Amino acid sequence: MRQGNFTIIKNEKVANNTYFIEFAGENPEFSSPGQFFNISLPEHFLRRPFSVCTFSGSTFSAYYKTVGKGTSLLSSLSVGTHLDVLSGLGNGFNIKNAGARPVLVGGGTGASPLFGLAKALTDADITPVAVLGFATAADAFLISQFEDLGIELIVATDDGSLGICGNAVSALPTDYSYVYSCGPLPMMRALHLASKTEGQYSLEARLGCGFGACMGCSIETKNGPRRVCKDGPVFYSEDLLWQTLV
Repeated sequence: MRQGNFTIIKNEKVANNTYFIEFAGENPEFSSPGQFFNISLPEHFLRRPFSVCTFSGSTFSAYYKTVGKGTSLLSSLSVGTHLDVLSGLGNGFNIKNAGARPVLVGGGTGASPLFGLAKALTDADITPVAVLGFATAADAFLISQFEDLGIELIVATDDGSLGICGNAVSALPTDYSYVYSCGPLPMMRALHLASKTEGQYSLEARLGCGFGACMGCSIETKNGPRRVCKDGPVFYSEDLLWQTLV
């Protein structure tokens, strides 16, 4: 984890209520896709967490949806704005379990960390298939970026306005070696029940501190209580007590 002042170098709308933001600054300390960062916003007490999409030694990015006062304020901030950010938080995806043909299943902004995962897999000479679900075509984003990776991409929308009519789980391919997922909990629970393999799932929770001190994001697992921010947000499917997750 690193706390520092980072500068917004991009903050632009890319889909319905969805924005892409990129920061620049020295050594944000990310080590794996699926980690997150916590932003301090003016006149807001609690930081806002965001799953990292891409990162390097001097930049990192994310996609986010405007769902409240905090994210609405964030969307209004201009390029050049400096923000206090805790970066390199949490545990991300482990690609050692991927096998030859992993499937990446994302719902809405859950596509954001999965793009970083897809890049990490292709860099390791593993070719995944990505399944992305959105409400409508107007909500879809990252389509061309996934396609540019040269991997198979399946898109599903609830109303059929883009790709397959249905949700991401209904669009699962028949052949895959492992599951990675990020998105709404009902989608991931349905995916866990439908999947043929074990997998890794990125959970969301209301975070207080973001680094494990306040215990406010604790969940019960087969191995006892775990903190989503510190022990996650990525968990192995076989460790989760799915019936207790809300």
